[in-house]
Amino acid sequence: MVSGTTSAPLRDLVTPDSIAFATYGEAQSERQRWFGDGLIKEMTRLGHSYVGNDVTNAKLIINLTSIASPIPFRRKAKSKTTYVVCVVEATEEPESYIKAAYPIMVRSLSNLAIYLVTREGRTDAHFVTMEQGHYTVEQTPGRADADYFREVFERLQPLATAHLVIDNVYVPDLPEPMWAGDELTRRVTWAGEQLDKLNLLPAPWPIEDLLDGRDRRHVMHLYGIGGLSYGNLSVRRDDKTFWMSASGVNKARLQDVGRDILLVTDYDESQSRMILSVPPNVKPRRVSVDAIEHYMIYHEHPAVGAIIHIHAWIDGVKSTHINYPCGTHELAVAVADLVRQAPDPSRAIVGQKNHGLTITGHSLQEIFERIEGKVDTQVPMS
Repeated sequence: MVSGTTSAPLRDLVTPDSIAFATYGEAQSERQRWFGDGLIKEMTRLGHSYVGNDVTNAKLIINLTSIASPIPFRRKAKSKTTYVVCVVEATEEPESYIKAAYPIMVRSLSNLAIYLVTREGRTDAHFVTMEQGHYTVEQTPGRADADYFREVFERLQPLATAHLVIDNVYVPDLPEPMWAGDELTRRVTWAGEQLDKLNLLPAPWPIEDLLDGRDRRHVMHLYGIGGLSYGNLSVRRDDKTFWMSASGVNKARLQDVGRDILLVTDYDESQSRMILSVPPNVKPRRVSVDAIEHYMIYHEHPAVGAIIHIHAWIDGVKSTHINYPCGTHELAVAVADLVRQAPDPSRAIVGQKNHGLTITGHSLQEIFERIEGKVDTQVPMS
């Protein structure tokens, strides 16, 4: 467990809501088949609905594939609520699980990878996330299969039950004097440069090197990511709106309004979409997937003037209990709850389990002054 964080038993996450789940692909080995069958059995025992290989209406897809030739599962255009976990097996421990599993996860178009390592009759499940997190469920000697697969599912449940908020509505009504930005967007540009100087913009795996054009567009559409650099930042404009960095852009070079920096004006809860005001003469990018989180914080805490999210850590911070995916309503609620509990919500530093930090402040400059010399670029995993 991460030192200095709050925690809750993973078993508390199990809910009575039934998840429809399906399998895709074929097991490549007896041990991979054992894993797939065991997970199906335990999920079914817990009341979830196994629909075989009928993937049409499944919420969770278990893609049994191979390390050498991972088979992609391509969702339908409107199936952002279908989550895919790829399962592969190796007989030797890799030098780096992230380096070994991340390309497989991307090539199979998955939200999560389970990299099984079987040695001496025992199979450990190594989870690798899109945010480059890594944690393990061990099949320790004498451990009952049911207990092992229960923990595996408890790691999958936040993924299978989460609701993405990554769609945008672009309203081409940004006033012309703001097309070239303003003093606030220049502060966002400055803050992105500072993050780069502090080495707080770790580059995600270069998906452009792993996928062809079709599948790269598929990944960007489904997950709202585009590579280049992780992290995001925003600054309040008024009581209802805020400027925020775009998704999949180089945060060290935030320049163009509508492409690199966007004005968030509202949230359409009924459709789970962020509303953006953009210049009429540009093809806008998506706002960061964490926009829903920033929206909740700004609307609840008028004294918050800026927010930074970084994939880094500060010892002793309170952290979310559950490793929810980026861009989900559930992660936003969990972070907003921790900000609310802080002694001063306008100057809070809260952790996201196996992910990073969300930091609120009165201004971007004030945030940098508070965290200077305190940040560890390595996020602990648990």
